[in-house]
Amino acid sequence: MSKPSKGQGKYNVVVIGAGTAGLVTSAGTVGLGGRAALIEAKKMGGDCLNYGCVPSKALIASAKLIQRIRHAETMGLEPTEPSFRFEKVFERMRKRRAKIEPHDSVERFEGLGVDVFQGRAKFVSPHEVEIDDGTRLTGRNFVIATGTRALVLPIPGLDTVPFHTNETIFDEMHEAPRSIMILGGGPIGCEFAQVMRRLGVEVQLVELAPRLLPRDDTDASALIAKRFADEGIQVHIGTKATRFERQGELTIATVEDQDGERQISAEALLVATGRTPNVEGLGLEQAGVEFTRRGVTVDKTLTTSQSHIFACGDIAGPYQFTHTADYQARIVIRNILIPWVKAKADYTWVPWVTYTDPEVAHCGLTEEQAEKDNVAYDVYRFDWDDLDRAITDSETTGFIKILTKKGKDAIVGATVTGVHAGEVMHEVLVAAKHGIGLSKLSSTIHAYPTLSSSIQRVADSFQKTRLTPTAAAVFKWLYRRRRA
Repeated sequence: MSKPSKGQGKYNVVVIGAGTAGLVTSAGTVGLGGRAALIEAKKMGGDCLNYGCVPSKALIASAKLIQRIRHAETMGLEPTEPSFRFEKVFERMRKRRAKIEPHDSVERFEGLGVDVFQGRAKFVSPHEVEIDDGTRLTGRNFVIATGTRALVLPIPGLDTVPFHTNETIFDEMHEAPRSIMILGGGPIGCEFAQVMRRLGVEVQLVELAPRLLPRDDTDASALIAKRFADEGIQVHIGTKATRFERQGELTIATVEDQDGERQISAEALLVATGRTPNVEGLGLEQAGVEFTRRGVTVDKTLTTSQSHIFACGDIAGPYQFTHTADYQARIVIRNILIPWVKAKADYTWVPWVTYTDPEVAHCGLTEEQAEKDNVAYDVYRFDWDDLDRAITDSETTGFIKILTKKGKDAIVGATVTGVHAGEVMHEVLVAAKHGIGLSKLSSTIHAYPTLSSSIQRVADSFQKTRLTPTAAAVFKWLYRRRRA
């Protein structure tokens, strides 16, 4: 039987959204022999490629090198001021992004066998979608992967002043502002605050919560706050923006904290106050798919209220990471192919990394979460100022903290803060997921000198707790006897 023409006949899977979740789902489907259609209203690659992970990490890489040169004396070199142009740094970022773009392009996915449609899609029935050019597609299964967009809070006056979000700043900031105000002290806000400061821009960061990175370990948050202060970033925590206005070239924000009301100003404004799901205009009501302000409602198998319609990626939550979107897409592929024994998503060991300098990497429980959930735990910590590789590289700001079940070596959570923390953390993640405790990590040979050897060092601290007074007395007796 010949393959139906593009857009004709029934597809095994019709995917709406070509971010990570949609790309993995469609490619996986055709790779296993199915017929897939992929519909994208904007840019292939979604947030990660265009407005998130890729461009931000490219800027971070440049900013980190600039800072390294700025403090060359820490490496035994003569102090020097780095020579750079703001515009060139952003130009490099766009070139790095362009180099990756072909991985997610229409041409590549068409070459894989996916029928790609560019346009906005909406359900006209539970088994049919219509693209805004009038094309209608039918499918056995559908996958909603429309992601999220920047949340702009309804703060009085905000709509009257110019501002950026992560979706505009990479392509629309063409020259360095003298100063920038950043709303939001989560990962996006913190990463941008440090990048802009290192590029010579005065930075003020406003965060409503009582600390930066409120979902991360409190010690890591404090370390980042100190680094920001050392670099000259003005941080306003426990502070709420209540009104905005424009005066000449400056945006004026009225803010409130425990001390009352005041005003702060900057030339540019970046809003990084969270994300909101792209559920509008999808015809979810016509499809009978339930959704809320948090996104499309799914069960643990990522099935919506319609058994043949799935959702994955940011639109489905509970996390908004590229790696969880990839993970969920793989589950959806399996559940569409083998629907009688559906796999369930397990978020016990979801890692995340904030790419500040130093990085903050996390998996499992933090101390705050453990206490909130009444989980009895022990905590083991090793600071990088005593780690040989960190000392040789002049990168001693950081630590590794591992939480275990009370009285045992089973890992329940970990935070690594430091240079390349996101890479170091994965050994702990794999160990935790597969039931490898600190005893085995301690007895595993680690190459010297490496940053990862900090894992062995913190595991050694657990081993020392096993040396009880009774055991110590027995060992002392054995040594004394052998001397005799």
